[in-house]
Amino acid sequence: IAQVHGNQGMKDAPITFRFKGTAGQSFGVWNAGGLHLYLEGDANDYVGKGMTGGRIVIRPPDDAGYSARETAIIGNTCLYGATGGKLFAGGTAGERFAVRNSGATAVIEGVGDHCCEYMTGGRVVVLGKTGRNFAAGMSGGIAYVLDEEGDFDYYCNMGMVELSLVEDINDKKELSDLIAKHYEYTGSKTAEKILTNMDKYLDRFIKVIPYEYKKVLMEMALEETRRKLAGVEKDVEMPRQPGGWLRSSHPLKKA
Repeated sequence: IAQVHGNQGMKDAPITFRFKGTAGQSFGVWNAGGLHLYLEGDANDYVGKGMTGGRIVIRPPDDAGYSARETAIIGNTCLYGATGGKLFAGGTAGERFAVRNSGATAVIEGVGDHCCEYMTGGRVVVLGKTGRNFAAGMSGGIAYVLDEEGDFDYYCNMGMVELSLVEDINDKKELSDLIAKHYEYTGSKTAEKILTNMDKYLDRFIKVIPYEYKKVLMEMALEETRRKLAGVEKDVEMPRQPGGWLRSSHPLKKA
């Protein structure tokens, strides 16, 4: 696909494959844009390693007799070095989930140790418990963690990140949309419970963002505001006399 169409060349006309059962190692590695993989069952290590686009969905069978939040559905080191695409897994992951992720988006219902280690971009939503050393060396991207026990700060490596509640309206929308997609694709009971009482559960989510990444985002937002203000000033130019123009002193200029 990548050779003929490029990494994202088929994203508007994707190919979809559906599987049932247990996948081995490296399910969906280097997944390209336009390739959607749906697995009803479980998979081992390295799911989505190096993926650049497309979608990977892994969900338990409808008649599964176990709780998804308490059962591993994918193995260790999943999404390692991913640069794009989306992963929705209706269960928990092993250790080192999303290590060195630089652009993929993922929703998972629990993770082991070292999640988001050395992550530089993308989004990760964890709808359950995490292991220790979360976000070690994380320099980019954002993670949202459901902290029902109120002890997530104990498991998070605070060397490069800050923790906050999800209060920004854009963050709330992003998180809500991702949980809704997770429910749509996996039928997650946890996602369903959250969506039916979103206001209550939003207060229990913790946003994890690196200090330097936050600074960059703020600088980008400030620059965008400056460009918009410059455009407003230009739009309110008024004729002074035939053949000449006078720029009005727009009140936003001082701001």
